[in-house]
Amino acid sequence: MTERPDFPAPTTSYEAAPDEVGRVCLLYSGGLDTSVMLKWIQDVYEAEVVALTVNLGQPGEDYEVVEGKARQLGAVEARVVDAREEFARDFVLPAIKANALYGGGYPLFTALGRPLIAKLAVEVARATGCDTIAHGCTGKGNDQVRIEATVATLAPELKVIAPVRTWAMGRDEEVAYAREHGIPVKGGTEVAPYSIDDNLWGRSSEGRWIEDLSHAPEDDVFQLVTLPEEAPDDARIVTVRFERGVPVALDGEELGLVELLERAGEIGAAHGIGIVDQIEDRIVGLKVRDIYEVPAAAIVLTAHSELEKLVGTIHQNQFKPGLDRQWAYLVYAGLWWEPLRSDIDAYVDRVNEQVTGEIALKLYKGSVRVVTRSSPNAVYDAQLASFAQSGGLFSQQASPGFIELWSLQSRMAWRLRNESAE
Repeated sequence: MTERPDFPAPTTSYEAAPDEVGRVCLLYSGGLDTSVMLKWIQDVYEAEVVALTVNLGQPGEDYEVVEGKARQLGAVEARVVDAREEFARDFVLPAIKANALYGGGYPLFTALGRPLIAKLAVEVARATGCDTIAHGCTGKGNDQVRIEATVATLAPELKVIAPVRTWAMGRDEEVAYAREHGIPVKGGTEVAPYSIDDNLWGRSSEGRWIEDLSHAPEDDVFQLVTLPEEAPDDARIVTVRFERGVPVALDGEELGLVELLERAGEIGAAHGIGIVDQIEDRIVGLKVRDIYEVPAAAIVLTAHSELEKLVGTIHQNQFKPGLDRQWAYLVYAGLWWEPLRSDIDAYVDRVNEQVTGEIALKLYKGSVRVVTRSSPNAVYDAQLASFAQSGGLFSQQASPGFIELWSLQSRMAWRLRNESAE
């Protein structure tokens, strides 16, 4: 049996002391960290483990293999939950309506997934008699905040442990522990070049040269999106149709939300769309560099924001982006359950009642550009916009009077300040 380390005393109401842990719901991916955790929890806490794996559209994952591995490592129960529909409907769709980007480039795919994963962990923990939830987050990232804040909000009776924050194991020690205990490691025992997280809304890479700001991106990091210089030489036009803010069709074909996002991701990835190299302010105080591959978001968010501008008034279009940024910040910061987010949703949903129509985008070697727009709710009149037309709802002769009144205060203030400076 592995010797129990000297655990620090819990500093929060939801952290578990060793003697409080009897049965643990482990968020299990099948990778090195969570596989070592599954065995380590049994040895160190002398606790039973229920393994929970959540499918959010991670490409190329064999969930039967993951489930079998969990049972092989001693899990008393192993569950795989296909949450793609719930993720798309209840988490990604509100983000689309809010044009959600953190820091101007990150479409929040991991941040959106964590509160759902934690919510499902609460449900499974309660259903299987667990007293504790375990996750594999480090003490340096945002995900620990997102998961633990969700558990503490939804299930204050449950405790949390975070073994990676507790044990004194680096990557080499984890590999040695795995070898010692016969734990199969996905991809072998070689150190993986990058730390990856992905779902149907995007993919992130961290580690290796990414932490060196003077290092240009290496090609091997891009495993989802085609390198723009290797993308097809012919441009691709893709049309997205929305009904009340919901993307419902791609190139004229009506699709369910999950299928539409997956299809948009495939199209965008083939044309080199959605590569983001971003410096990001984490909520734990660090400034980090992240590499994102977000082809579906690059297409759908671009189309949605453009259609929303077409149907909104100038005042709505000036006001809503501030709420969108606040919405994105709350989600990034792990506060999915904060009432302000749902308050903002109420306004966002009201605006999106008018967001119906089609946007066509041109994809070419990494660039995405809007080329056509149409909506029955467009606040746009081709005749009024034409220099060749006059009269009707818009009289060009009225412009001088408007200009005089519109600039009145600014002109007066400029004169007063400049005269007083002489």
